[in-house]
Amino acid sequence: MTADDVLFVLALLRRAKVDVWIGGGWGIDALIGEQTRDHRDLDLMHRQDQEAAVLAALSAERFVESLNWRPIRFVLTAPDGREIDLHPLVFSDDGSAVQASPEPQRPFTYPSACFVTGTIQGTPVPCLSAEQQIYFPQGYEPSQRDRHDMAQLRRTFGIATHF
Repeated sequence: MTADDVLFVLALLRRAKVDVWIGGGWGIDALIGEQTRDHRDLDLMHRQDQEAAVLAALSAERFVESLNWRPIRFVLTAPDGREIDLHPLVFSDDGSAVQASPEPQRPFTYPSACFVTGTIQGTPVPCLSAEQQIYFPQGYEPSQRDRHDMAQLRRTFGIATHF
């Protein structure tokens, strides 16, 4: 997934009037303001109540569902292999959100302050804060990509990570 691909998908979803935020590796690179590694996919958080519009916009670009772990997440794949990993969020009136987790009594929480803006190729993009990014890679053996991403957060923001 290239930077141009990310900006294309964001523009497509903006035209569909849906709210999304970049997480994962691209989200960290957006916070830093530069691409620090290759990315195999794009992680997007979206409003669960806008999911039909997200699916319609991406289906029009020939993305098809290739993994369904709803309500936690699902993946859409394009014919050329580009992947978008979608994470449905349910928002509260205060701007915070929750995402289902494998443990239903312990959903992933998103405080309202975690929805921030970064840049990709100088273009402002919605993404998750550095503090929110370190919240996710827990409970499993981190990959080299995970280790790289956390090192970037430590280097750039001086924050502690789990590994």
